[in-house]
Amino acid sequence: MELIPTSIPEVLIIKPDVFGDERGYFFESYHEKKFQDFGISGSFIQDNESKSQKNVLRGLHFQREPFAQGKLIRVMSGAVLDVAVDIRRNSPTFGKWVSMVLSVENKYIAWIPVGFAHGFVTLEDNTIFTYKCTNFYNKESEGSIRWNDPELQINWGIDQPLLSEKDKLAPMLNEAVVF
Repeated sequence: MELIPTSIPEVLIIKPDVFGDERGYFFESYHEKKFQDFGISGSFIQDNESKSQKNVLRGLHFQREPFAQGKLIRVMSGAVLDVAVDIRRNSPTFGKWVSMVLSVENKYIAWIPVGFAHGFVTLEDNTIFTYKCTNFYNKESEGSIRWNDPELQINWGIDQPLLSEKDKLAPMLNEAVVF
């Protein structure tokens, strides 16, 4: 496995070692010791999966304490542009974001730690997105930030995404209750 740093040091991309031949491929999608060596720690206690058509945008979502979550993310089919926004008010990178393409082809795995809002837009039909969480989902602790907040200036590569009603009505970062 290879660690690919991002412009926000806490957000990581892991490039797994993929072994392939005429039969197909094999790779370790999770290895506790190797991930701990990269600084990814904590127990993963919930797995989530979604399937979306092209141009679906989900996010930017987060969970507040005491149910804040770190997420270990990968794509099982299709591709996404994945985005993490630092929402830790005392952080030197507060309000900054990083994006990465995660796909079935590159098999990259992303680590989004506690204190970050997360979202993605699907780049292909029938994209299957899966992630491990370090804490349980709790409705009262959920938070969100508007995907097109002009202060964030996230380049999603799309002007008219397919959104849930919740995501259409999400507050801007300066109005959201964050970390």
